[in-house]
Amino acid sequence: MSTASQQRRWALVTGATRGLGKSIALALADAGHNLALVGRDQKLLGETSEAIRRVGARAEIFTADVTNEQQILQLSDQVGSRCGGIDILINNAGINIRKPSVDFTLEEWNRVLSTNLTAPFLLCRAFIPQMKSRGFGRIINITSMMSHVSLPGRTAYCASKAGLLGYTRTLALELAPDKITVNGISPGPFATEMNQPILSDPEKNEYFVSRIPLGRWGRVEEVGSLAVYLCSDSASFITGTDIVIDGGWTAQ
Repeated sequence: MSTASQQRRWALVTGATRGLGKSIALALADAGHNLALVGRDQKLLGETSEAIRRVGARAEIFTADVTNEQQILQLSDQVGSRCGGIDILINNAGINIRKPSVDFTLEEWNRVLSTNLTAPFLLCRAFIPQMKSRGFGRIINITSMMSHVSLPGRTAYCASKAGLLGYTRTLALELAPDKITVNGISPGPFATEMNQPILSDPEKNEYFVSRIPLGRWGRVEEVGSLAVYLCSDSASFITGTDIVIDGGWTAQ
């Protein structure tokens, strides 16, 4: 999906080393944008950046813990210096711990909430001023179908993603006067590393596929294509919403 007719912009993607984050980064590069890639594993970030450069886009890598306020402030300065600021922010980094609620430790609960909910707040707070100064902004928060429905053993994950959806809607209203759009993408069952415990268990895998009306797991490239559209000039009237991409799961 090429956007050659549109301006080449800088997009920052968190969790850009694998899965949905890497797919979104590659799709944005293919659409003609430059990428600021954020993650903890410099080697994997390097692999993503090389793939981006092969399609003719620029890529800068930044190692940071997105739950750490001081590191995010430093990241903002570094991105401003090396990229001149960003126009697009993709809050993709996330974790999931699967266990009954009563078995959660407070540290585990806080770790999920910090990564999935607090980190997007820290990143938005740090980078929105850059968007305002550039007169353009697109923020996409990777929510989840678990923002809308729940499954047993997902208490922290569901709580964090439902909170992220609420944050997305409120932030969209705050930034509308600045012509900065804020939207969520809610993936359902996708064949990513996060879902490897299910994918590698034939019984669980069969159970999940049987509940997907389209009868298959999602492909990460499908989320990438959707992100490209939401970041485009054509999507300038879409804000404060959440697009569910789950093969029909939540329609049942």
